[in-house]
Amino acid sequence: MDLQTKEKNFIINTYNRQPGITPFIQRGEGPYVWDASGKRYLDFICGLGVNSFGHCHPQVVEAVCRQAKQLMHASNLYYTEPQILLAERIVSHSCADKVFFGNSGAEANEAAIKLARKYGKITKGNAYEIITAKRSFHGRTLAAITATGQPKYHKGFEPIVEGFRYGEFNDLESFARLITDETCAIMVEPVQGEGGVYPAKEAFLKGLRRLCDEHGLLLIFDEVQCGMGRTGKLFAYENYGVEPDVFTLAKALGGGLPIGVMAAKGKAAEVLTPGEHASTFGGNPVACAAANAVFEIVTAEGFLDHVAKMGDYFRQKLRELAVGNVVEVRGLGLMVGLEIDGDGAQVAKMCQENGLLINCIGGKILRFLPPLIVNEEQIDAAVEILRNALQGAEHTAAEGKRGEKGL
Repeated sequence: MDLQTKEKNFIINTYNRQPGITPFIQRGEGPYVWDASGKRYLDFICGLGVNSFGHCHPQVVEAVCRQAKQLMHASNLYYTEPQILLAERIVSHSCADKVFFGNSGAEANEAAIKLARKYGKITKGNAYEIITAKRSFHGRTLAAITATGQPKYHKGFEPIVEGFRYGEFNDLESFARLITDETCAIMVEPVQGEGGVYPAKEAFLKGLRRLCDEHGLLLIFDEVQCGMGRTGKLFAYENYGVEPDVFTLAKALGGGLPIGVMAAKGKAAEVLTPGEHASTFGGNPVACAAANAVFEIVTAEGFLDHVAKMGDYFRQKLRELAVGNVVEVRGLGLMVGLEIDGDGAQVAKMCQENGLLINCIGGKILRFLPPLIVNEEQIDAAVEILRNALQGAEHTAAEGKRGEKGL
């Protein structure tokens, strides 16, 4: 029995992998991965933003190996040095005063949701509602999918968690109308990822900050995908001059290992008390050692300038694509979306066949999360593969229309 057959037989089918189409990835190095046949791919999705320095960055690998030989797990009944040092790094580089460690973005967001509800009860009596944005994505746990403003993720899991309302992203007035005496927080992504790579407008986030201050609400930023250098700043909120009360991190923070963080400042940092929240694996020494290495890399002189420069270069190259099915290029830093008039999944498949890994969201949006170490030559190579795929898809669509007309 081959491995793909075993996967089909033994793993619950929650991922759209297709035998003969989905590559079997065996190894990675820098911006490249290789499949079982030895074919090389330029990886512009990087584990959905997890492998932010590409694959197997030597500094991260060395930190993981060193820590794994010393201590792999001890539980949060005890102190461990990598966790404390990582907490100090996050606090010293951000607006946060304290952090909570989990294992994923969904877990970090669950912690933020619990904190917000507790805060609402302390400050407003019985406030528990959280306003999030349509098109948002906050994770796969029950509260996180309810916070997600996309009904397709709720289907089949009703009744979903009560206490969430949804405003229009980048429409301040739509959020203002939803605030009631029972509202405790507003939660948004500075850049919507899964929803289509939509950056927030500065006036929108500043307006949300003002609304929260006026109504005594917490402002929560979900930076699970857009944080840790992805936008050209260490934290996405730095692009906007707006500080949240709470923000969440995951994905890129672990450099390839699972980790999640909820960071809070001021009164919000004192809301949760012993016994009210916990995570057995949260702050695991090996994951924290990896994250400390990530911090050293991303805060090195010139690194974030490189990300911003490559992001500008990549978006400009995409705008220069002389292909009729391109609708819009958008994004921030190296978090980039390309909306097309056509079948995005077909384009992604054609890119894969020609050695470029990207993904399609929402049917028509191509999402790019290239490694933050990417250079102009690699961007040029990716854009050329993409150009050919778009032209091929455009030609196929035109042939299909002629066929329908009997021409």
